[in-house]
Order: sequence, then structure tokens, then C-alpha cells
Amino acid sequence: MNIKRIVIVGLGISLLISVLSPYLASTNPDGLESTAQKFEDVIGKEYHAIQSPFSDYLVPQFGDSKKSSMLALVLGTLITFGVGYIVVKVIRKRDFHANN
Repeated sequence: MNIKRIVIVGLGISLLISVLSPYLASTNPDGLESTAQKFEDVIGKEYHAIQSPFSDYLVPQFGDSKKSSMLALVLGTLITFGVGYIVVKVIRKRDFHANN
């Protein structure tokens, strides 16, 4: 199996998980979120080092719905795969020029 096919299958599985997870996920907060809630009174609710583009796994323009969450997860997955693709291309190009 070549690397291109592995990446495509991995992207497909990741997108499937992104689409299904809002419908299958628990409504209880995860570990990071529950810890942040415990320290909210110490740090303050509005303290952020970097503003999240998809806060609470939602796209703000679509409101608080499962479709909004699904869209945020799909966009996050595509952005992550896109950044990874660019990094691999840059590293391969750099290694190619270093070896020639």
C-alpha cells in the first residue's frame, strides 16, 4: 500500500469520526474543560493566551447545534491535514535540495 493511499484512507476515517462524533459524544465536559472550570474563578473566564477559532467545537455563525459542531470538527480536520501536507512538502523539498 503506497503512502498516498494511506493518507487518503486516514483522512477519510478522520472525516467520518468528525461527522459522527457530535452525535455520539458525551455532553459531560472532558478533562481539560473540567479542569478549566475548576480554575475559572482564579484565572477568570475570559483569559485566553490565544483565541480559539472554534471555541467549544462550534462555528459561531451556525449557533449551538450538532451541525455547527460537526462543521467545526470537519474544518479542523481539513486544516490539520492541510498543514501537515504543507510541512511534509517543505521538508521533502528541503531534503531533495540538500541531497543534490
